[in-house]
Amino acid sequence: MSEYRGYEGNSLEFLKANKIAVGDSVKIIADIAYSGIIMPRYEHSDDKHIVLKLKNGYNVGLEIAEIKNIEKNQDTEKIIEKSERIEKIEGLPKILLLSTGGTIASKVDYRTGSVTPVLTAEELNASVPELAKIANIDAEVIFSEYSENIQPEHWLQIAKKINEYSKSDYAGIIIAHGTDTMHYTSSFLSFALAGFSIPIVLVGSQRSSDRASSDAALNLIGATKFITTSNTKGVYVVMHHDENDETIACHIGTRVRKNHTSKRGAFQTIGDNPAFIIAENQIQKNIKEDFFKINEFYPRINLDTKVVLVKYHPGYDPGLLEKIIEMGYKGIIFEGTGLGHIGRTMYDSVKKANEKGIFLGMTSQCIDGRVRMTVYESGRDLLNLGIIPLENMIPEVALVKTMWAIGNSRNIEEIKKIMLRNIASEISN
Repeated sequence: MSEYRGYEGNSLEFLKANKIAVGDSVKIIADIAYSGIIMPRYEHSDDKHIVLKLKNGYNVGLEIAEIKNIEKNQDTEKIIEKSERIEKIEGLPKILLLSTGGTIASKVDYRTGSVTPVLTAEELNASVPELAKIANIDAEVIFSEYSENIQPEHWLQIAKKINEYSKSDYAGIIIAHGTDTMHYTSSFLSFALAGFSIPIVLVGSQRSSDRASSDAALNLIGATKFITTSNTKGVYVVMHHDENDETIACHIGTRVRKNHTSKRGAFQTIGDNPAFIIAENQIQKNIKEDFFKINEFYPRINLDTKVVLVKYHPGYDPGLLEKIIEMGYKGIIFEGTGLGHIGRTMYDSVKKANEKGIFLGMTSQCIDGRVRMTVYESGRDLLNLGIIPLENMIPEVALVKTMWAIGNSRNIEEIKKIMLRNIASEISN
């Protein structure tokens, strides 16, 4: 039953005996007094605790054996919020918000304390009222997925939806997206929609909107300010720059990685400063005027997922590479050591892959720097075996670009040219 979701055994009997259900506001006397909302539990939790969401937004687990008294504060019928109609302000730019999931476009249901998606512009305005003063927002849901569940077919879905608005009067498009795979999505959109006439901005949140330290609203406000004032185009990722609430970073979609699991400033531009820094109403521009050289928009929304990213390590079994070849993969991106190396135990398999017409690209496991395969003898050997050095392309970006390149061409020589062509700033100066 949903009113006892996640509770079983002793904890379930405890709640029933005290006529308490998930979503009820309660006061608990244990080692100290607690006030908050009873939260649902994970499906595989033990039966000795209940979970309480405190007023500060954090959850605590309380052992039922230590609870001396529990009382319901009030009847907590679900609050039905009235959506106030947003009045469009004449003269403000228009922005389209596309939601794919994640916490950025979410709000707290104060009956249950859980995070729920914001699906309409009216709800979004109520959640982040500052937006209505910056732009007129239209909102649309494409799908709702945790980012670890987003697959290449979702990239295609997003790109095709954006392409529908290539001749619209929007000033820009915001994509609400989970953070874990955001840079994969931004990379594909950068290639598939290169030259798109207005900025495409992916925005996420490291901390859910039910936490006092949430970055959801601030990132969304920063993205909206960026679109309305930057006068640029391209695909970007907009997230907190650091722990300072007043500073938001705008990263080029092919030069960014998530480098921390939980910090609000988890995303960083590799090898350079973020393209833009947004601080209050000021935007600091760190890129040249001609940074995006593609002016003509010619969408190529195709891909082929038969590409694999191989992270080389001492002891790597070349039999795994043989298996990849047997499975019919068309592209292999190596994440090599240092300047772009893999051990000689791999050479025979690499030679076989090259003879079969498989694209072979080399990136580095190093966070920063450029692949240089002419420095050492081993690198020169790999060049002779057909591996293409991919400059300072981020490994994940190289993977996505190869999927896209093979999806748009079956000619290995053309694919090599595409991979070495700097299309969306994936290779930096």
